[in-house]
Amino acid sequence: MRANPLEALLASEPFVLLDGALATELEARGADLSGGLWSARVLTDAPALIRAVHADYLAAGADVVTGASYQASFAGFARAGLAHDAAARLMARSVGLAREARDQFWAVEGKRAGRGYPLVAASVGPYGATLADGSEYRGGYGLSVEQLMDFHRERLACLIAAGPDLLACETLPCAEEAVALARLFTEEFPDARAWLAFSCRDGATLADGTPLTDALLQIDACPQIVAVGVNCTAPGFVTALITAARAVTAKPVLAYPNSGERWDAKTQCWHGHGDDFAGDATGWLAAGARLVGGCCRTTPATIAALAALRARLKAAASRG
Repeated sequence: MRANPLEALLASEPFVLLDGALATELEARGADLSGGLWSARVLTDAPALIRAVHADYLAAGADVVTGASYQASFAGFARAGLAHDAAARLMARSVGLAREARDQFWAVEGKRAGRGYPLVAASVGPYGATLADGSEYRGGYGLSVEQLMDFHRERLACLIAAGPDLLACETLPCAEEAVALARLFTEEFPDARAWLAFSCRDGATLADGTPLTDALLQIDACPQIVAVGVNCTAPGFVTALITAARAVTAKPVLAYPNSGERWDAKTQCWHGHGDDFAGDATGWLAAGARLVGGCCRTTPATIAALAALRARLKAAASRG
């Protein structure tokens, strides 16, 4: 992995444009996400559909596409009846599909104009995601930092070996899990580069009630973490969370909230309606966000709207 794969994009763009939802977009296109594997199930059932979604996000303007490994874990695959080696191959496939989509996109010369080289991020979902019960929105696992390191260790090794540009450690509901990942990077995976994004329940605290600032201070010294922020959080909380993060870290801050709809883990469905994502993003950028994208229920159209916003910002800057 490169020293800081985000550096060139951060230097050349008003903000780095992340992609949008993968799982809910796959579901909208007919994929069956039932069971505990969620989007990771599609790695077996319909890998070409995953590659097509990545391609659509790239076409919409995304600088980063994130693989379908959020809910993938050795324990989760074992519960689904998959052997260890098969699970490792599927995790590697999640990175390979994103790389294939990126390479096919970049091979067309006409698509490169005005674009930075797109990056591939391997998704590292939290421990709670593998429980398939909404625990990533609650935290309170009852596990120590060392136990969380044990959970993440082999999956990190597998994903890193598949060759992504960086790791997207996502929807972390508690500081302990962030500390576990930071320790693994520092002690065991020094060449890895990652962003860490937390799930938050309001404009100041993580899903488990820990202040976001406290969590960020615990991982700020880790050089392998190249950006920090929030994801899968209600858009209305994001400006306050970015402001809080900017007060305690010099790392680039990222935000890729959900659409504004609310997930009910008991009924397994969404409630409410989506927000004006591109309109909201102007406030996130004013607060200091440097990487922006979408999470659950956002689509390639959402990312295209953010790309249009970025184009307007660049045009305004060029007029001086």
